[in-house]
Amino acid sequence: MKPIILTGFEAFLDHEANPSQWVVGELDGKTVNGVTIKGEVLPVSFNRASETLARIVEETDPAAVVMLGLAGNRTAISLERVAINIMDGPGDNDGVQMKDCVIKEEGPAAYFSTLPLRDMEAAILPFDESVYVSNTAGTYVCNALMYETLHEMKRKNEMVPAGFIHIPITNEIKQGMPLSNDQLLQAIEASIHALVSHVSASVSK
Repeated sequence: MKPIILTGFEAFLDHEANPSQWVVGELDGKTVNGVTIKGEVLPVSFNRASETLARIVEETDPAAVVMLGLAGNRTAISLERVAINIMDGPGDNDGVQMKDCVIKEEGPAAYFSTLPLRDMEAAILPFDESVYVSNTAGTYVCNALMYETLHEMKRKNEMVPAGFIHIPITNEIKQGMPLSNDQLLQAIEASIHALVSHVSASVSK
């Protein structure tokens, strides 16, 4: 089977570390049920993140795309159901600030994740009992990346499952948080196992 692209982000704003970057580094090159994970760390940039991922997708021709990002105000893993056509937030790592900006003038108001969210949620549950499906990916770079990636998939009529997972800060970074690095890593790896099973079943039909 083709590889699965797993992306994370570099540190941003006042966060000294980004656990999504660490998870991607740990899982890069790992094989899950015969499928290789290709890990990539993206810039926290409204302009460059989606461009970078689009190039990687073009070069890799993946079986699926899983995007990870830090939600510093959340305490559980959240699988994003929807990305909206808006950018609004503090300055990114390029110093670019967006306010009430449309991502794609010709695009729809929103795109839904094409990942098997409930299967992945069930796989994560043993490692994070508070995992949930979220209905807002925010309006920052994470949402923009998810929206633009799904927009590009739709434009090319590619049936490649793609979507975004927000992760919390881990206990190693901020004491008192519910999840450890190991729990987070195991949870994301388990979710990819579920995704691979879903993709394999779809291919065999």
